[in-house]
Amino acid sequence: MKKIFVTTFLLTGLLATAACTNNNKKDTQKSETVEQETVEVKKEEVVETPTIVGVAAANKNFTTLVTAVKAAGLVETLNGKGPFTVFAPLNDAFAKLPAGTVEGLLKPESKETLTAVLTYHVVSGKFVAADVVKAIQDGNGTFVITTVQGGTLTASLDGDSVILTDAKGGKSKIVLTDVAASNGVIHAIDTVVMP
Repeated sequence: MKKIFVTTFLLTGLLATAACTNNNKKDTQKSETVEQETVEVKKEEVVETPTIVGVAAANKNFTTLVTAVKAAGLVETLNGKGPFTVFAPLNDAFAKLPAGTVEGLLKPESKETLTAVLTYHVVSGKFVAADVVKAIQDGNGTFVITTVQGGTLTASLDGDSVILTDAKGGKSKIVLTDVAASNGVIHAIDTVVMP
């Protein structure tokens, strides 16, 4: 009788141990599954829109502008919080300038002039194309824009195109609008405007 009782007791103990071990395996498996799911969530990264400088640097049509921004020491400013609206001259716009102008502006001794020219293309605040067109319409055909440089540009419509007139009477057409950046918006222009 003692042997049967001891055997029964041992079998019951083994079954209980096996059940606990089985439950521990299930808990471990659940824990591993949760860890794997957590790892998978961590792998997902949020892709942030670059700043104005980042957007321009990633576009081959703005290489001259990016070179000029670096030479003027404006990278940090245009990477700042903003928001900014930039009327960004395309490479072809810089190519329209008289021979030697760009090279002259990029020299260290011309940094002050280059900075003035570049900041004349920048406006504090974010103005998408629809805002600019509405302001022109509300202003009886013109919208005077004060630039970061302190001068003004006058926006007007020519059909569906927005034209910018600079302080010297030079005209530039906006050829691409609403290029989004994390700290503002870029509108590409076909001619460099001058203060």
